[in-house]
Amino acid sequence: MKSTMKRLTYLLAVVIASVLTACNDFLETPVKSTLDESVIFSTPDLARGAVDGIKVPFGETNSYRGRFLPWYGMNTDVEWYNASQTAGDNADLAVYNAQPNNANMNTENNTWAQMYSGIERANLCIRGLRRYGNPSPDNELGNLLGEALTLRAVYYADLLKAWGDVPARFEPISSETIYLPKTSRDVIYKQLIADLGEAATLVPWPNETASTSSVERVNKAFVKGLRARLCLAASGYSQYPVVGIKRSDDPELSVANMYAIAYQECLDVINSGTARLEPLFETVFKKNNQDDVTAGGETLWEIPFSDGRGRMLFTFAVRHATNDQYHANGANRGGQAGPLPIIFYDFDEKDTRRDVTCVPYRYGTADQNGFARQELVGLNTWYFGKYRYEWMDRFVTSTNDDGVNKLYMRYAEILLMAAETANELQGPGAALPYLREIRQRAFNSADWTEKVDNYLSTLGTKEAMFTAIVDEHKFEFTGEMERKQALIRWNLLGTKIDEAKVKMYALIDRTGEYANVPSILHYRYAADNETLEIYGLNRGENDPAPVGYESTFNWDNLNSEKVESIYIQNPDTKQFWPIWQVFLNSSNGQLVNE
Repeated sequence: MKSTMKRLTYLLAVVIASVLTACNDFLETPVKSTLDESVIFSTPDLARGAVDGIKVPFGETNSYRGRFLPWYGMNTDVEWYNASQTAGDNADLAVYNAQPNNANMNTENNTWAQMYSGIERANLCIRGLRRYGNPSPDNELGNLLGEALTLRAVYYADLLKAWGDVPARFEPISSETIYLPKTSRDVIYKQLIADLGEAATLVPWPNETASTSSVERVNKAFVKGLRARLCLAASGYSQYPVVGIKRSDDPELSVANMYAIAYQECLDVINSGTARLEPLFETVFKKNNQDDVTAGGETLWEIPFSDGRGRMLFTFAVRHATNDQYHANGANRGGQAGPLPIIFYDFDEKDTRRDVTCVPYRYGTADQNGFARQELVGLNTWYFGKYRYEWMDRFVTSTNDDGVNKLYMRYAEILLMAAETANELQGPGAALPYLREIRQRAFNSADWTEKVDNYLSTLGTKEAMFTAIVDEHKFEFTGEMERKQALIRWNLLGTKIDEAKVKMYALIDRTGEYANVPSILHYRYAADNETLEIYGLNRGENDPAPVGYESTFNWDNLNSEKVESIYIQNPDTKQFWPIWQVFLNSSNGQLVNE
């Protein structure tokens, strides 16, 4: 059963974490607590409660739950906000037009504050465990120190993704550190990479201990994977104030240094045998929707939400127009974002990831018995099939949340990072085994000769292999909001989005690679009177339709307005959100938006 995130921490000092603008007197006053800090962090059960408390901000309304996860990651060359063409604060977050006074974000309890709340909780735990826990890899207090270091790195990693340079807080707040200016992301990356190096010596592998039998707890495979991810981000491209897009000038963050660390971390995970690809791509997401948090499979770590918190399906699932046989989560749940209409056609038709990822229907209005059927939607409004109420084991009755965890890292990313770093350091031959494993899972074994062996045989240069890895990343992760940061670090964000726009115009005109995409869909319902059977989705499925597909649907509604709405301002000059005005105002002049 899915564990609950919200244990009592017994640590009243975490109140400080929510009061980032508190007065000096409060910060200088010793915290009154029913238990002394030395007792808490020398007692495993109490310390575990405090470390669990680091995760609490993930589930707050205006934090990851309702603001960061639903909005960070759109719009890219594979995903977009399905209402991008609608002016307003919500669309502005997706179309690279976010303003400091964005009504959706500009509140004191927003994700910026919640991330720093999580960081402060982590700082208190790290200090306490170092002082009083005598931590080592062989005791639980050492394991908990590794978990606290990792959770702090998660918060910082996402701050860096969304805002670039941010204030660095690696000690609990004091009167001297209430107001801090931004610190170079290079400095923060180096600290996080060092922290995760230490954490990897402290936390167990998946299933090595009872605590790491669940992917809701930090394990060594995730720590190493996160360290690899941050090494690639630190050495990659991003937008810097004044100078624009570049790699770091810090020699410690060079490609040679960072890729060597990342490659070794990925090899450690692969060689450990503690994680693996699920044999079927669909199984990854069925398990996620069914709250299966068993370690040792593909998921390395998930942001844990209790049943009444978290909005992954609420936001991203195949849309349901009303309450029906699969949920009572409210009207028009799911479908906030979806794949670009070209993505279905960019997949190979034999790629088993395609129909899991791209869904061309929603569930319509339920009848008087609460039963709804699938119904087709327009070409400009696809849904992510990785999130489905119909796959859940629970029946959601909350009006705001579904409680499904966020898949934060999968083993597939380890393989793709191994391929990328091996290609850079040793050449395409070294990358082949890792890309081969991803491709073999994507296709049925009967197709391996053509789709795996023959395909890989064409990747004889470093450039060809890199292009293939960029493409494979698209097919593997569409809908998981991992693409934006990857495109930024490859310096491909604007380029790839503009390529996607050209492709969408070709789809509208039915030219080039989209010349044989049908405009009319023919459909019927299966024997369950719920499931659509569709003819006309695949290239070349033109009139006349086979017998039995009498119903038709003209879904050709993609237009230039929708295509152009993918961004308003140049993505390469708007890679980050602005710091929201409320935090600028309360920073004592220390924070600015360049």
